[in-house]
Amino acid sequence: MKIQSLGILGLGSRSTLFYIKELNRLYHNKKSRYSTCPFKLWNANFDVLNNLLPQPSKKLTVLVDNYLAELQPLQVDAILIPNITLHETIDKLSIIPKIIHPVHLTIAKLKGDGFNEIVLMGSLHTMESNYLKAAFNKQSIAVVLPNAEERLVIDDVRKHIYWETESEELLKEFANVIKKYSTNYAVVLACTELSVAWDTLGVNVFDMSRIQIETAVKNIE
Repeated sequence: MKIQSLGILGLGSRSTLFYIKELNRLYHNKKSRYSTCPFKLWNANFDVLNNLLPQPSKKLTVLVDNYLAELQPLQVDAILIPNITLHETIDKLSIIPKIIHPVHLTIAKLKGDGFNEIVLMGSLHTMESNYLKAAFNKQSIAVVLPNAEERLVIDDVRKHIYWETESEELLKEFANVIKKYSTNYAVVLACTELSVAWDTLGVNVFDMSRIQIETAVKNIE
């Protein structure tokens, strides 16, 4: 996949800014000097969309389709969407520009590295719903969840990152949960807010957002 023109659908402020920062950092590493990543951004009103999440619905599908249509006149040939949950809805759409899909990319990376079992960390909805579990199981990758108390901690991290109210204590607790499971499992981070919270490149941690971003930068010509 070669990218001539990258598009980004702007959503939650902190998540979108995280993607932009990481795109610029990795592109600078690739090109050096004063390089920053070229892309075209269309920024949606995330509040409208977020009120419909996390459950898929016809109304959400129509809204996302309309948002993505706004990128069409910008003549992009690949799109980054800084929200993992939303890809369940995106899978139902017929989209001409290629979606840089975090689920497909992460599965390919896990299989390439020889993992057939993961611990999934995301929003409470993501961890307890069937979308990601089914996608991994279809590719013969078993899914294990953190225990109930840990799932609540992880979802708390997500919420506090979104509202920019996270504490060092909460982030440390999150890091300890990751460390606990990544010793014996591949840990998959399936939430952009968790990507913001996790700034250490640990062994056996597969961050869907960073995998998306790395793929985009690698393929931009």
